[in-house]
This record gives sequence, C-alpha cells and structure tokens, in this order.
Amino acid sequence: MTERGVSDKLGRPLRDLRISVTDRCNFRCTYCMPKEVFGHEYQFMERAELLTFEEIERLSRIFVSHGVGKVRLTGGEPLIRRDVDRLVEMLARIPEISDLAITTNASLLASKAQRLKEAGLRRVTVSLDALDDETFSAINDVGFPVARVLEGIEEAAQVGLGPVKINCVVKRGVNEHAVLDLAHHFRGTGHIVRFIEYMDVGTSNGWRLDDVVPAREIVTKIQAEMPIEPVGKNYTGEVAERYRYADGSGEIGIIASVTQPFCQACTRARLSADGKLFTCLFASIGHDLRALLRNGTSDEEIHDEIGRIWGRRDDRYSEIRSSQTESLPRVEMSYIGG
Repeated sequence: MTERGVSDKLGRPLRDLRISVTDRCNFRCTYCMPKEVFGHEYQFMERAELLTFEEIERLSRIFVSHGVGKVRLTGGEPLIRRDVDRLVEMLARIPEISDLAITTNASLLASKAQRLKEAGLRRVTVSLDALDDETFSAINDVGFPVARVLEGIEEAAQVGLGPVKINCVVKRGVNEHAVLDLAHHFRGTGHIVRFIEYMDVGTSNGWRLDDVVPAREIVTKIQAEMPIEPVGKNYTGEVAERYRYADGSGEIGIIASVTQPFCQACTRARLSADGKLFTCLFASIGHDLRALLRNGTSDEEIHDEIGRIWGRRDDRYSEIRSSQTESLPRVEMSYIGG
C-alpha cells in the first residue's frame, strides 16, 4: 500500500476523514436528533455493531495510504464513547495524520479536555447555537445550560486545544439573534465562531428552504455592527468562507452549503460508527467496510476497495439541490457525523 492520492470523477482528492464513533447523543437538537424521532423507544446501535478502536485505527491507516491527513472524530456525541481518549492516542501515533480533531457539544469537555490533549488531540470544534439559556435549551431540548458549554470551551483553551472553533447553525425564527451575541462574545478571545446555514441533512428535521438564513444576510448583520473583511482560505477544500474584523480582533467563518455550495472542493469521506463509508454528507447509502474488516479481508484489498469507491464518486448534492433531490432518502446526521 504505497499509493498516496486518489481522485474521484470530478478530480477531487481524498484528504479528510470524518469518523463517527457513536450514533448516541445526550442532546436532542431539533435540527439533528429531534425527540419526536429519537425518543425513548429509538433503537441505537448495540456495542457489537460499533467499530472497535482497533478497527478504526486499521481503517485510518488505510485511508492515510490514499492521502488522508486530516481526521476528525464525531458522532452522535463522541465524548460519550467510553475511553475515547484511548482512540485519540492510537490515531495520534499515525505519523501521516497531521490534524486530529473532535467535534463535540462540549457537555463533557471540561472534564475530558486535559486527557484528550495528553492523548494527542490537536483541536476541538464545539457546537453552540445561542448564548441565552432560553434559546439554547429549546434547541438542545434537554435543558442543558450555556455556562457548562462555555466552561468546556475555556478548559479546552487552557490545556492547549485552542483556538476553539464554535459552530452555530442559524435557523430562521429560532436563533437569528444569536449571530451578534456570539460574534460579540468571542471577538477578541482568539476563538473562531462559524455560522452555518441550516441544512437538509437527513429527513427527520423538517427542513424547509424558508428556514435558511442566507450567508449574505449573516455577513450583513455582523458588518453593520463590527466591520469585517474577507480573508483567503487556509487550505484547499476549506468549507468556511473566512472574514476578519477590520480592527484585527479576530475572525469568523460562514459555511454556506445551501446558498453557496462548495461541492467542487469537497475532499471529505465519512465513516459511520458501524463502519459504513459515505462519500457525501447527503448520501443515501454507505459502503460496508466493517464486513471486510471482520471477514479476513487484507489491508491491501480494503485499500483497493476504498480506491474504487472514491474513484466512482460524483456526489454534488448541494450544487444540484432541487425539489427532486430533496425528496430522496438521506442518512441522518447523527449516524454519519456532521
């Protein structure tokens, strides 16, 4: 397995791997895991269905042989997976992985940040959709307070996992006011808030185009109070449009996958907690790698299969979004990782 570099039908290389380590979460955010669908009777994966840490490490090494250098652990909520710091430690030992990060709701971050840093984690992204408890509790739908998320962010920064990126999904009629609140709060802290257009991931969140607050509106709202100017991308395939405050007090990001799709630059593969490979966030089906791992398939054969899957990839859902594509079945975000 010496090959490093495989491209899909549109010439996009494989550079980023997002690994969901669990389909479970302790929040019930209305845009991801609404209680109406993910209630007490919902059947989550059994432990035996999940990839083991050793299987995740093995697959990660194979993905690295295709050119992956960025790995992000997601969920569900990744920090509720038992001993996830041990997985971080295993992945951190793979020299070709230059960027190892976690996306979390930060509910457990304050108590785990130090160990994650010691294990080799590089960065943390935190989901935070409002700064007032009334709005935030309504979104997470379990009454979790903002203060504990902020505590997790600060602890992460203290142990060296900063600057922290804070992701805010903006939904019309729900949390538009949070845009300025978050911008003001984190300006000058070194942390980077990224505002994300509400997306039609999965089929259970009741997405409507009317609920999307367009990136242009978000930028205009911030610009009116805090002058900002565009900045170039940090790397090829970066999904956020970057802006910095004109006075040098930091930057923000805008992820506009609905109004300004970035499919042409997408270099991400996604691995579900039960070992299915998805080539798009909006995919309908995955490719079962767990079966290959557990039936004696060699690394070389798995390597070749991943190359074939990526080589056939032509996904560009956001670019061709229409009433026809919106009606197609799509895997839920909690299963595939955001």
